[in-house]
Amino acid sequence: MTDIIKLTAAETAAKIASGELTAVEVTEAHLARIDAVDEKVHAFLHVDREGALAQARAVDEKRERGEKLGPLAGVPLALKDIFTTEGVPTTVGSKILEGWIPPYDATLTKRLKAADVVILGKTNMDEFAMGSSTENSAYGPTGNPWDLTRIPGGSGGGSSAALASYQAPLAIGTDTGGSIRQPAAVTGTVGVKPTYGAVSRFGMVAFSSSLDQGGPCARTVLDAALLHEVIAGHDPLDSTSIDAPVPPVVEAARNGSVRGMRIGVVKQFRGEGYQAGVIQRFDEAVGVLKDLGAEIVELDCPSFDLALSAYYLIAPSECSSNLARFDGLRYGLRVGDDGGHSAEAVTSLTREAGFGPEVKRRIMLGTYALSSGYYDAYYGSAQKVRTLITRDFEKAFEQVEAIVSPTTPTTAFAIGERADDPMAMYLADLCTIPTNLAGNAAMSLPCGLAPEDNLPVGLQIIAPAMKDDRLYKVGAAVEAAFVEKWGHPLLEEAPSL
Repeated sequence: MTDIIKLTAAETAAKIASGELTAVEVTEAHLARIDAVDEKVHAFLHVDREGALAQARAVDEKRERGEKLGPLAGVPLALKDIFTTEGVPTTVGSKILEGWIPPYDATLTKRLKAADVVILGKTNMDEFAMGSSTENSAYGPTGNPWDLTRIPGGSGGGSSAALASYQAPLAIGTDTGGSIRQPAAVTGTVGVKPTYGAVSRFGMVAFSSSLDQGGPCARTVLDAALLHEVIAGHDPLDSTSIDAPVPPVVEAARNGSVRGMRIGVVKQFRGEGYQAGVIQRFDEAVGVLKDLGAEIVELDCPSFDLALSAYYLIAPSECSSNLARFDGLRYGLRVGDDGGHSAEAVTSLTREAGFGPEVKRRIMLGTYALSSGYYDAYYGSAQKVRTLITRDFEKAFEQVEAIVSPTTPTTAFAIGERADDPMAMYLADLCTIPTNLAGNAAMSLPCGLAPEDNLPVGLQIIAPAMKDDRLYKVGAAVEAAFVEKWGHPLLEEAPSL
């Protein structure tokens, strides 16, 4: 079992295609791993044991019939509990949807199934994707496999923890302000936020519609690229979906190189609040890029300093609108429907009981920002700042082909450390938010361990919209250099569970 769960997704798929392993054997090995460690990690909210084994058996039957298998056929995956899955619970980490069984699959879920990827179950997350630590889940926090007393990032901490604890070789996350990249950084894994609109949002429960983006999570750059290729592409069911070919991400991951590339370093992405070990490892990564033949260019993007403020007006405003649909009348939790309460009272009681403190905080903040007399001063001004940030990126990409930065200012903090300080929590997304506001593509991959706490540090790579292949070109080159330098994948240093 240990040998199977340590394989990359690409290696696993190759062994299944050749008949060296069966999809059922691979799935059983990962289900056994979940049984062994997830009581401590709490990466999963629901494990679909029967469904996963049925999918695996179907893959084996295809191979026995001589049918050609896709590049990820039979590979297990952990799916963030924000995508609808027909017949399987989708809670979005909230009590307001506890026990809800969707009658349909999200487009992303359909594409995974069509590619014969085996969905093991649904992973834990901050409620409605609102958070940076997975502590806001209504079902309890997830632990970081490097140190179970620390957070695995958020909102997609369940997906990142499943990867880091070898419960799955692939996972899916969503990124509204950094919720794929920040968990990847603090768990020593790879996470990609594709260009906004590159992966369908149909069937993905909405938090902030102009920012939300699903994407791949993995333990290697190539595995992330293979998954990216499966889930990306135009979807007529999503009005924000881009009708354009998927960039050649797998080819880029297989042939990574930065020789001759101009790569930018933004001066706003360092300074006060950044952990010394994070800056040290980032500077070393920049040195690696130079050694690989890249030209490093310093960039000044002054509007980035306003990104956090703009984000925390735009995202709550959109969430206050999107979450109005959870009214206790149509589906999900219903409280007070005893014949003695009006429809308005049932809605109020349901939302009071069903939403957690962070969701309520953001709904109230967003409703206030959109209210009469305040719209232009707050939401309107934030959208103007968003335009300035987009222009800063446009100017930057006239000078460079990609940008690098730390993914997060610090390594994983202790569970509970920032629970009573929302601003300190929000600062975890300081480096990731500008990309969401502009709609660009970005990746986080490991760049070593911080010397002061021996915890993973993430390197963020940012590329222009629809140039997602540049992420993989740079990421694969850096990953190969790190593996050669240290002689093993960084994740091998994670404490065993």
